[in-house]
Amino acid sequence: YTLSLHDALPISQLRGISLSWSIWGGAKYYNPAVVDELIDAFKCTVIRVSMAVEPADGYLHNPELQWKRILPVVDRALERGVYVIMDWHDHHADKNVKAAAAFFDRFSAKYAHSPLINYEIWNEPERIDWKIIKTYAETLIPVIRKNDPKNLIVVGSSSWDQDIDIVAKDPLTGFHNLAYSFHFYASDPHHQENLRNRATGAIEAGLPVFVTEWGVGESNGDGVFDLEKNKGWIDWMEKYKLSWVNWNVTDKKETTALLNPRAPVNGKWKKEHLTPAGEYIKQQLHRFHR
Repeated sequence: YTLSLHDALPISQLRGISLSWSIWGGAKYYNPAVVDELIDAFKCTVIRVSMAVEPADGYLHNPELQWKRILPVVDRALERGVYVIMDWHDHHADKNVKAAAAFFDRFSAKYAHSPLINYEIWNEPERIDWKIIKTYAETLIPVIRKNDPKNLIVVGSSSWDQDIDIVAKDPLTGFHNLAYSFHFYASDPHHQENLRNRATGAIEAGLPVFVTEWGVGESNGDGVFDLEKNKGWIDWMEKYKLSWVNWNVTDKKETTALLNPRAPVNGKWKKEHLTPAGEYIKQQLHRFHR
C-alpha cells in the first residue's frame, strides 16, 4: 500500500525526525533554524512536532504558549515544502478530549490549505482497550474533517502504539485517508521478532501503517544502541515501504537523543554536536535521500 499523502506530491514514503516534547530541554530547538538544519543537513522529508499536553507548561496548562511555540516550526517546514506531523503528545488523550478537539479544530482551520499537514491525534495510548481509542478517534476525526477533508490523520493503538494487530481486526470504518501509528525502540529486548511479526501481520492484512516514532535505543529513551537490531528494523521498514520518524531532537544525555549536551540551539551542528544516534540517523537519511 502507499499512504494517500496527496495526489499532487510524488513522495509516498517519508523519512524524518521528531522534535522532542515542546517543554523541558527539547523546547529550545523549536525554531525555524533547526527546521532548516533537519531539511538541509539531515535530508528530512517529514518533521514531527511533538506538542506536550499534560506536563507543566504543556497545552492543558498553557495553550497559548504551546500554540506560539509550534507555529514557527510548522510554518517553516511548510515554507520549505516538507511534511509535518502535528502530534498531540499525550498518553491519556481520552481524559482530554475537549482540549484535543479544540486544538485540532483550531489547527486544522489554520492549515487545511496545505497538503503537507498530517494529524497524529493521540501519541501512545497506554494499556487500554482499543474501543476507547476508537471512540476517541471517532470523535476527533470529524472535528478535523470539518475543516480539512483530505489530509492524512494518524490514529494510535494501545500499549504505546504497538497493538496494531488488534486494530487490524477491527479498524475504523466510514472515514478516508487514515493511517495507524506503530512505535518501536530498535534495541529494546521486548521490541524484537515477536513485535515485528505482529506488525507485519497487520500490514499484510491491509492496515495502513505509519511509524511516527522509533528510537535507536530502548523504550525508556536510553539503554543499548545495537547496530544489528537497528539494521533489522530499518530493513523491515524499507521492505514494507513504511514512512518513518526517528525520536528525537534534544541534547539530553541519553541513547535516543540526537544531540550532545549544549549543542547549538540554531542548528548548524558539527560532527562533535551529534551523538552516535545523531550520526547514525543522519547517515540513514542521506542513504535513502533521492
